Amino acid sequence: MLGIIKNDPWLTPYTRAIEGRHRYYRKRLSDLTRDGEITLPEFATGYLYFGLHKTPEGWVLREWAPNATEIFLVGTFNHWQRLEAYRFKRLENGVWEVKVPLDRIHHEDLYKLHVAWNGGSGERIPAWCRRVVQDPATLIFSAQVWEPEERYRFKHERFKADTSPLLIYETHVGMSTREERVGTYNEFRENVLPRVKKNGYNAIQVMAVQEHPYYGSFGYHVSSFFAPSSRFGTPEELKALIDAAHEMGIAVIMDIVHSHAVKNEAEGIARIDGTRDLYFHSDPARRNHAAWDSLCFDYGKDEVLHFLLSNCKYWLEEFRFDGFRFDGVTSMIYLSHGLGESFTEYGDYYNAGQDGDAICYLTLANQLVHEVNPRAITIAEEVSGMPGLALDIESGGYGFDYRMAMNIPDYWIKIIKEKKDEEWSPSSIWWETTNRRADEKTISYAESHDQALVGDKTIIFRLIDADMYWFMSKWMESSAKVDRGIALHKMIRLVTATTINGGYLTFMGNEFGHPEWVDFPREGNNWSHKYARRQWQLAEDSNLKYHYLGDFDRAMIALIKSVPNFQSTPLVKAWDKEGDNILAYLREGLLFVFNFHPKKSYSDYGILVSQGEYQVVLDSDDPAFGGFGRNDATVHHFTHFDPLYEKEDKGWLKLYLPARTAIVMKKIEKI
Repeated sequence: MLGIIKNDPWLTPYTRAIEGRHRYYRKRLSDLTRDGEITLPEFATGYLYFGLHKTPEGWVLREWAPNATEIFLVGTFNHWQRLEAYRFKRLENGVWEVKVPLDRIHHEDLYKLHVAWNGGSGERIPAWCRRVVQDPATLIFSAQVWEPEERYRFKHERFKADTSPLLIYETHVGMSTREERVGTYNEFRENVLPRVKKNGYNAIQVMAVQEHPYYGSFGYHVSSFFAPSSRFGTPEELKALIDAAHEMGIAVIMDIVHSHAVKNEAEGIARIDGTRDLYFHSDPARRNHAAWDSLCFDYGKDEVLHFLLSNCKYWLEEFRFDGFRFDGVTSMIYLSHGLGESFTEYGDYYNAGQDGDAICYLTLANQLVHEVNPRAITIAEEVSGMPGLALDIESGGYGFDYRMAMNIPDYWIKIIKEKKDEEWSPSSIWWETTNRRADEKTISYAESHDQALVGDKTIIFRLIDADMYWFMSKWMESSAKVDRGIALHKMIRLVTATTINGGYLTFMGNEFGHPEWVDFPREGNNWSHKYARRQWQLAEDSNLKYHYLGDFDRAMIALIKSVPNFQSTPLVKAWDKEGDNILAYLREGLLFVFNFHPKKSYSDYGILVSQGEYQVVLDSDDPAFGGFGRNDATVHHFTHFDPLYEKEDKGWLKLYLPARTAIVMKKIEKI
């Protein structure tokens, strides 16, 4: 019996489905590795064969295009003409190859494939190309030869991410500058990485790395899977960014998109050889993702597995990424893409509505990533709660290290929108922040980029709204909305970050209450970059209140890091009481106490804890964090004896708990 079923007896009725998926993974692994003759990493080396390569003998370019009848290499080096010297030769299994003398092609030359098929022809960007650039005048995308005389040499060869816990700063290179333009890899390395380090985060999750034709897609409509986006700079500059992050002790996780591909034919892989199903499903109903206006991969094809697994290995080996956050996993593993489904019972995960090939691919991808780099990190963006997603493969899981706790941001939005402050339930908050499978690690977060998009609102803006623009100066009278927003912003983050069992994530700028949403340049906003940037200066201005939130976040992260393997320490609820709106829990000598009530402050409020002396180590009401200073952090607190709990060595800690505040106390151990 697989470990996943042993761990959760409620899965027993679905043993056949669970074991069947595991057997299918084993079969596909055996198929791809020829019964173990080669390893999975040896299989995933397509990028070393396909695409454009410079050899001592000359240039060679290979492409998989089984439906093509004729292919020419065209580019700036031959005036975009179809010449015999640049005609491809057809090899076996639908592979085409062209060889060109060394002196014909040079670094930064532009090129494409001119592909003919029965009934038509067109220019295409090679599926395996490593660099794509856009002409600023014509806006046309072309592949670009990238063969610099000196390639970037990594200084840090064997970086190991700190996962005790994993503290992720989600980022987007393009919108990481305060100016109204697209930021660069170099600017990010110079300006943003030091911020991340100062704030205490030990990992960045980088969005929009793979090339995409439409900037406003956030990078999730990928056209060239092996090409780092040229909007932000060169491949060498991306490597320098990653190397600099490693020097600072910061892991770099790539937001990889293997859930779908852009429909564009001239820029993407939608119709490279004239067919619509080369990499995608032949059935139009399965090929087209109507909600995302994109194309869905057919994970049952060996060639697709070769392409995607090679893509994983390429980013690990060539750029030294420390792992991946796999986008759109729910869309991949359900035939419905998870749309219109509620997922309220176990049967919803095993009702034949799942894509077994997609599940198999994800399992293979996780095995590959961890074989290539045993220290690598994989995270699943998955909303349904599919059991085993972040469980080891041998136990019947799919091998992810973590899964996103996507219920948590949805919960915060829901209660902010639908509940009066006095109706915020401490037991409900506890349930939502700790509700997870015991054998799977999660990444908890209050909000990510998804909650910052136009059409949605950040937490700070939901709380403060338009008062953000008028009452954030420290030198004018505040408003009730601003006071409330600052208080709850800190409390929401503190309870989310300190109940983790794996890691914590924030989106850049949101830690200090960035006031604006994210709206990329588009026709509807007159192609403006005004809302596709980060106003770092707000957090740096001592005259404004934003820095209070940033300072609190920094102190919170430092507190978490002060406890070794904080995420693995026992999490014990000490107290929750409806009506009082009080929640208290313990973790490795730390006591977390929250008073979510908007009006009621409590004197001598009793929390039952182990007997001893306690001191305040973090107070959300500290004036340094924009609070009102209603508690004296220098005062030590002692438990009161209660004979009823003498055998348990517990007593009552009597505390003053002001409305809308949280305190963290540490037990002082006697030497």
